[in-house]
Amino acid sequence: MTDDDMRSRHAVVVGGGLAGITAALQLAEAGMSVTLVESRTRLGGLAFSFRRGDLTVDNGQHVYLRCCTAYSWFLDRIDGAHLAPLQDRLDVPVLDVAPRRGPRLGRLRRTALPVPLHLAAGLATYPHLSLAERAAVGRAALALQKLDPADPALDGIDFATWLGRHGQSARAIEALWDLVGVATLNATASHASMGLAAMVFKTGLLSEPGAADIGWARVPLGELHDTLARKALDSAGVRTELSTRVRGISRADLGRWQVEVEDELMEADTVVLAVPQREAHALLPEGALEDPDRLLDIGTAPILNIHVLYDRKVLRRPFFAALGTPVQWVFDRTEASGLAEGQYLALSQSAAEDEIDTPVAALRERYLPELERLLPATRGAEVRDFFVTRERTATFAPSPGVGRLRPGARTRAPGLYLAGAWTATGWPATMEGAVRSGFSAAGAALSALGRHHEHPLKEAA
Repeated sequence: MTDDDMRSRHAVVVGGGLAGITAALQLAEAGMSVTLVESRTRLGGLAFSFRRGDLTVDNGQHVYLRCCTAYSWFLDRIDGAHLAPLQDRLDVPVLDVAPRRGPRLGRLRRTALPVPLHLAAGLATYPHLSLAERAAVGRAALALQKLDPADPALDGIDFATWLGRHGQSARAIEALWDLVGVATLNATASHASMGLAAMVFKTGLLSEPGAADIGWARVPLGELHDTLARKALDSAGVRTELSTRVRGISRADLGRWQVEVEDELMEADTVVLAVPQREAHALLPEGALEDPDRLLDIGTAPILNIHVLYDRKVLRRPFFAALGTPVQWVFDRTEASGLAEGQYLALSQSAAEDEIDTPVAALRERYLPELERLLPATRGAEVRDFFVTRERTATFAPSPGVGRLRPGARTRAPGLYLAGAWTATGWPATMEGAVRSGFSAAGAALSALGRHHEHPLKEAA
C-alpha cells in the first residue's frame, strides 16, 4: 500500500490509556489518519494524576523495570525517559518488623555477575530468611529458569502450589516471592497463575543481570501520560477527542466501520478498542469474537493507595518494602507532588480485596501506628493530611486459567482490533503489558492493510 493510500485510510482508537496512545502513535506514524477518543477529560487511563489543594497527586505508585522494554520505548517516544530514570543497580530496602523489637533492614540487591550469580551475594546476606531457606530459594530459581511461561499447563496451577513443590517455606513466600509477586501480579502466590508468575520472575530476575532494576516517575504521572503523551500525539497528527464517550460500533458500507459518539458518527477503516474488558464486551459487534462472554470471566483486582503528609522528614530513602506489617511498599513523593514543607509518603497496597472499601478513618487507625513501627522518626511528627485513593478494578485478576480467557489483538471482524493490558500479551497487568498490546493491535491492523510494519522492539521483530 502506497503512502497516499495510507493517508486515505482512517483509524479510530477508542481509549486513551497507554495501550490506546501507543496504537494511535504507531498507526499515525505508518501514515494513517487517526482519531483517538477518550471518555475522560485526560489521557493516561489508570496511571494518572490529580490536584489536591496545592499538591499534584498520583492515583497510585507505578514502577517499571529495566526489562520493560516497551514502556521504555513509550517514555522515549514521548520524550519523558529522563523524568522516570532507572536505578543504576537493583537495590530494594526491606524492613521487617518482628514482635518485641525494632525494624530490621535487609536489602535485595544484584551485582554485575552473570545470571543467576548476580543475585547470589544479595540472597546470601538477606537477613529475613534462614540459611536453609536461602538455599531452597536458589534451587527454586534454577527450576524457574527452565520453565516456559507460555506453557498452557502452567496457567492451570497457582504459584503457591508450585512453590510448595519446590520446598519453599511460608516465610520464604512472604519475605521474597510474595514481596515481589504481589507488587507485580496484584495477587498473592495462592491466587496467581503459575504461568504469569514464571513470566515475571524469569524475565525480571533471571533473564539478564540488570533486568529487575527499578524505575519510577520523579514527576507526576500526568506529566508523562497526559501532557507529554498529548504533545506526541499532536506532533504525529493524531486528532484527540477527550470527554467523548463511544456509544456504539457498527458496520458501514464498503466494509468500513461507524463509531458513534455523542454528536458525531465517525467512519473508519480500522477501529482499535483499547478499553477495559467489560467495556470492550459492551461495544463489540455481534460475531467479533467466537465467545465474547469470556471477556466477562476475566476478573479484576483492586489496589489501595494510602497518602500521608508529615510536617517533617521521616524517611531518608526513596522507597522501601515491608514485612511483618500490613504495609507493603512505601515511596517518598514529596518532590514529585510539589510539597514545599514536610514529607509526603505514598503506601501502595496491592491485592487489597479485604481493605478496598474500608473507611478512611479505619485505615488511618490501622496504618499510622504501622508507620510508627517501621519509621521511628514518625513518632511525634504531625500528620497534616491522610487520604486514600482506590482503584477497584486496577488490574485484571491473574488467576489460574486466565490465560485461556485473554484474547489476541485480532477479532473475527476485519478491521476491528483489541488492545489493553488484559489482552494476550503474555505479561500481567502492567504498563509494559499495555504498551505491548498497543504494538500488537497496530501491527495487526497495518498487516491487514498490506503495510510493511517493523516492530519497535527488536526482540519481537
